[in-house]
Amino acid sequence: MAKKPRIVIIGAGMAGLTAANKLYTSTSSNDLFELVVVEGGDRIGGRINTSEFCGDRIEMGATWIHGIGGSPLHQIARKIHALESDQPWECMDGFSDEPKTVAEGGFELNASMVDPISTLFNNLMDIAQGKLAPNSGGDAALKGCTSNGGFGNQSVGAFLRQGLDAYWDSCKDHEELSGYGEWSRKLLEEAIFAIHENTQRTYTSAGDLFNLDFEAEREYRMFPGEEITISKGYLSVIEHLASVLPPGVVQLGRKVTRIEWQPESKKPVEIPNGYDSSSRPVKIHICDGSVMLADHVIVTISLGVLKAGTGQDSGMFNPPLPSFKTEAISRLGYGVVNKLFLQWSPNGNQTAGANDKAKFPSLQIVFHPPKSELRQEKIPWWMRRTASLSPIYNNSNVLLSWFAGKEALELETLSDEEIINGVSATVSGLLSAPKPHKENSPEFCRGSASEDSEVRFVKVLKSKWGSDPLFLGSYSYVAVGSSGADLDTMAEPLPKIGSFELDRGVHHPLQILFAGEATHRTHYSTTHGAYFSGLREANRLLQHYRCVGV
Repeated sequence: MAKKPRIVIIGAGMAGLTAANKLYTSTSSNDLFELVVVEGGDRIGGRINTSEFCGDRIEMGATWIHGIGGSPLHQIARKIHALESDQPWECMDGFSDEPKTVAEGGFELNASMVDPISTLFNNLMDIAQGKLAPNSGGDAALKGCTSNGGFGNQSVGAFLRQGLDAYWDSCKDHEELSGYGEWSRKLLEEAIFAIHENTQRTYTSAGDLFNLDFEAEREYRMFPGEEITISKGYLSVIEHLASVLPPGVVQLGRKVTRIEWQPESKKPVEIPNGYDSSSRPVKIHICDGSVMLADHVIVTISLGVLKAGTGQDSGMFNPPLPSFKTEAISRLGYGVVNKLFLQWSPNGNQTAGANDKAKFPSLQIVFHPPKSELRQEKIPWWMRRTASLSPIYNNSNVLLSWFAGKEALELETLSDEEIINGVSATVSGLLSAPKPHKENSPEFCRGSASEDSEVRFVKVLKSKWGSDPLFLGSYSYVAVGSSGADLDTMAEPLPKIGSFELDRGVHHPLQILFAGEATHRTHYSTTHGAYFSGLREANRLLQHYRCVGV
């Protein structure tokens, strides 16, 4: 009896397990394939990592279902009853309602100061994402930012700053602020704008929005409806996908070090019944020195690992991937986003709990720029591009803050004590009452704490995606110099099926297939993008072997 085609999937994250689930459930009755999933780590889930902190369920990695309307992950979560939980979880139900916006120096900004800048930023992002037509409506600032030379080949960061400049040009007659320390109206408006820029950095993983491509931004798609977290954790969806696989299919602690493949063969051979029963063309080297042969490999490793593995000094693929593939890998962006959880104690001790009467507000944080001479020295530089600090649910004493880029990488190097001291000093200053200032200001009210009060945190937990060798970052973005076409290139298998490949002497088609969030043109950077990519590659193989993919 001819041996069955062996499919090896590298990575037991969303893309890999979705592909395995689809291949197994589509063919188990016929037992068509020999299926193996090799995972370098000691757990399944990849960049999904549900954990626990101070009795609450939290997500160290992927957090949101980005729109519930039509999302396959929302459908799975609802099917397995993962959207209800008795254990408190990171639902962020109080974050977006009415955050308290506080400026360095202890000033609280009211809506009349914050809302116009927030509306401006949101409208600019709607234009960048194609949700709002340029020059629409009567907003002079929006017209000004889109009429000066058009869009051209620019970055999202440059477009946003163009919009802010146009806003200032349109409201030169605004009354200047006075009596608020070092803050002028323009400095405050720029700092409020920066809150939203820094939030966008965590959304996209672009450490600098000037590296985020403007034209590609409008190709990104979200599902309609609200964005929610999964009560029983994202891992519940992963475990559901893996639950159909027989024992032994998923092998943990099996990090792949090299993939040898055969892009060409001297003698082209027609594939009988879609399968060549001669020697398997792909040789997979594992970290323990063992070797696994395969007919097809679905590579779901992160773009960060691919970048490291296809550099000049690396030999992850032998022979190296073709230039069209490596150039796309090189051009696309891949950033670092980390989450920081802190337990706040109203009493400064270890007995902090949700039943304490004191409540921590949901904060939006307004800082002077990192290099400004006006900045307070006690606030560490890695806090200065943090947009918010908020309870993970109403009245929770567990707080969450997001970090991107250089600040995210710095966070990974800090001790718990350094983090606690830095965040405590920052928040204590923000919530302390400002020095005497003009009374009855329409823009500010006094802070919520006395000048000598101190906010204390007693426990921290942080993610470390940048330094994790299995990921080397968080998720992809389309960088300036790349395009959506590079995401399509990421998804192209090697070698492809077709007359061109056969003319070149391809013996074994579809040796290396690629899945993962960085291979989806419109849903990159998301778990559902990874899900769709896993289905895509599973269906590619099912169709190759004359099976019917759904």
